[in-house]
Amino acid sequence: MADAHSKNHDYHIIDPSPWPLIGSAGALIMAIGGVVWMQSLKDASATTMGMSGPWVFIVGLLVVLYTMYGWWADTIKEAHAGDHTRVVSLHLRYGMIMFIASEVMFFVAWFWAFFDAALYPDEAVQTARVAHTGGQWPPSSIAVIDPLHLPLFNTITLLLSGTTVTWAHHALLEGDRKGVIWGLLLTVVLGVIFTAVQAYEYVVAPFAFAESIYGATFFMATGFHGFHVLVGTIFLIVCLLRAMQGHFTEKQHFGFESAAWYWHFVDVVWLFLFVAVYIWASAGATIAPH
Repeated sequence: MADAHSKNHDYHIIDPSPWPLIGSAGALIMAIGGVVWMQSLKDASATTMGMSGPWVFIVGLLVVLYTMYGWWADTIKEAHAGDHTRVVSLHLRYGMIMFIASEVMFFVAWFWAFFDAALYPDEAVQTARVAHTGGQWPPSSIAVIDPLHLPLFNTITLLLSGTTVTWAHHALLEGDRKGVIWGLLLTVVLGVIFTAVQAYEYVVAPFAFAESIYGATFFMATGFHGFHVLVGTIFLIVCLLRAMQGHFTEKQHFGFESAAWYWHFVDVVWLFLFVAVYIWASAGATIAPH
């Protein structure tokens, strides 16, 4: 009788899960809350379906975050139970690759907007109905950030973080738990430093988001990258906590691998941003004093 129920294949049929339904409900609440919040920002006295302010959005966000925690916790339990066979692990990797590919296309949109405005500044101005650029890019009235100051420091910081996360990965493959922990800890610290420096850069930036198409494309591209660095740092913190609890082994550590892939993706995107948005776009422009 036991043999009739024994597992003789590499696939895993998951147990019934409430998370798709709860996550979908949370996403819907968050979307409605986002609309309500934006209407409130436009007009403080405005209400949508009797609602105003950011509270509906916050409730939806909390539901989504709770879903992420619960769903991923179940995935970890399945891994510890031995349900992540060779085929299941391969499909998890396919899923992560597809997710990163979707993120690549997300950034393609921001780069497209930036280069469209940079290569055809007058056409971008007529379309966006913003202040004239003076027929050049960056606009003649704007002093840009020195790419060899804070941006270069952040570039070195991210490249170093890519090195430390790779060190942690090799340490994991060799069964060096202490090396994994130190590598992840250094990567998290470098990620926090990057975020802090970029926040300071935004505070002292010589231009604003709304005053020009240059500011809009700059802050959207670099800001969303900064958000991804923040998400990646949280991802690595979770991996650090799991490594300290001994969750990862030489043969089973997809959670760590996916975090490392994501972090390297963030590194590569920043290199493109640094070359295009900071260096190329600052050629011939007025550099703001430090």
